[in-house]
Amino acid sequence: MVKLNKIYTRTGDGGTTGLADGSRLPKYAPRMQAVGDVDEANSAIGLAIIAMGARPETRWLTTIQNDLFDLGADLATPITDGEDAPWALRIVASQVARLEAEIDLMNAELAPLDSFVLPGGSAAAAAVHLARAITRRAERSATAAAAEVALNPQALAYLNRLSDLLFVLARRLNDNGAGDVKWVPGASR
Repeated sequence: MVKLNKIYTRTGDGGTTGLADGSRLPKYAPRMQAVGDVDEANSAIGLAIIAMGARPETRWLTTIQNDLFDLGADLATPITDGEDAPWALRIVASQVARLEAEIDLMNAELAPLDSFVLPGGSAAAAAVHLARAITRRAERSATAAAAEVALNPQALAYLNRLSDLLFVLARRLNDNGAGDVKWVPGASR
């Protein structure tokens, strides 16, 4: 369990931040960009939970928020040759599979799409769409970091599925798609 007695350490004042193994990186490093974007996605999901009110789907999102802390820890833990580090917290395939099951459950109740959907509809759906867009940025950051350093492939898959889940959830929140705002190509010409 994490115990934080002191919030500031001054160790980052020089522009570096610590990884889980004790090594340090510049705060602007691609790995740290990904960690920050995951944190931002988590915060956006927190706002979406508030916008959704007392809906059963909020239980999924609070589980996802916990997963995103795991994912941040995963990204902040360098993968070693052979990866025999039982102390390393990694996203696992069952977490990705859980998202897929939730997507399938929600999507089964939705009418097929006949157009792209604009982010909007209800306030709750708009908040979920914002979280989805931020999650997509986190995924782009993580894949950019993975081009430079080894990252857990399950962490990348998790971000990809999460953005899909948030899209389907936003449609569900828009009266199972009936309240979706559809894109009309060239409508404002």
